[in-house]
Amino acid sequence: MSWIEALILGLIQGLTEFLPVSSSGHIELGKFLFGVESADNLMFSVLVHTATMLSIIVVFRQDIWHLITRALRFEWNTETRFITLIVISMIPTGIVGLLFESRIEQFFDGQILLVGFMLLITASVLFSTKFSKKNNKEVGFLHALIIGLAQTIAILPGISRSGATIGVALLLGVDRSAATRFSFLMVIPPIAGATLIKVKDLFSSPAAYNQELLPLGVGFIAAFVSGLIACSWMLKLVRKGNIAYFSIYCVLAGLTAIALSIF
Repeated sequence: MSWIEALILGLIQGLTEFLPVSSSGHIELGKFLFGVESADNLMFSVLVHTATMLSIIVVFRQDIWHLITRALRFEWNTETRFITLIVISMIPTGIVGLLFESRIEQFFDGQILLVGFMLLITASVLFSTKFSKKNNKEVGFLHALIIGLAQTIAILPGISRSGATIGVALLLGVDRSAATRFSFLMVIPPIAGATLIKVKDLFSSPAAYNQELLPLGVGFIAAFVSGLIACSWMLKLVRKGNIAYFSIYCVLAGLTAIALSIF
């Protein structure tokens, strides 16, 4: 992998991790166009996912610190309730990840046609938010489970995680700011867990160390910086209620992926 390819893939990872357009789908498209084999770039994958996780932590550093300090009081309060909601949202993804890990990996072997159709589904979810009722509900326990199910479906490349979770939350009548905050904070444990699994795989793959440092560094920085920008931008977009416009982009990207797979 050249440093230019690493730069582009890092930017794709950082931007699309938070914008409702599917980072996994775009990474698959990027690898397809560049002819990059994911098996040969395990370390790169670990680094860019770590970078995007760090960008969330930076943007929400005050929220995270407040949650931790209040939770350490070991009493039932707003913060411990929020943490409980995040744990509930993790249950569907955790079950699917443990039981079907090998089958999930099969979706990430260059199935561009699948990516295309999943992007069209993402587009429909985003467009449907135009018709969501404006409500001021907070995230409840049932909401957390349903949003967690949406995150689980977003394992499929082409289904946007942020688009699915925020979109479902809005359709459930959750306040826009609350939906965005919950969507971004709920992803930290799954990304951290997936990163640890990849680190484990990294230690069992000595070939992963035989890469130049420049592409790795460029990819990490690109993913981190673009992740910071996209995360902050997404917060503003959802508050203004504009995520439905991303459905147009997802339709175009989906049709492009389908065309690439056919021709």
